[in-house]
Amino acid sequence: MHYLYGQKSGVRRRLVATFDSQQQLRAYVRWATLAETGPQAGKFEQGSALASYQSWEESPLPLTDEDPQQVVHNPSPSML
Repeated sequence: MHYLYGQKSGVRRRLVATFDSQQQLRAYVRWATLAETGPQAGKFEQGSALASYQSWEESPLPLTDEDPQQVVHNPSPSML
């Protein structure tokens, strides 16, 4: 499983979605990114898992103690 985290200034990263593969995660981030503002940072599509965040981070292992069952798994644009 691959974990997608959202981050914003002054707030610790939060788990926003999980994916079966890194390719799915990266494709989703490409779709969700409206404008890049830096490496792994930008303005994101409203309704996406990253909508309220300023940047993202990915990992093949959990980086926080959040329950992956509480976030969407393999989100896609068609889910909006």
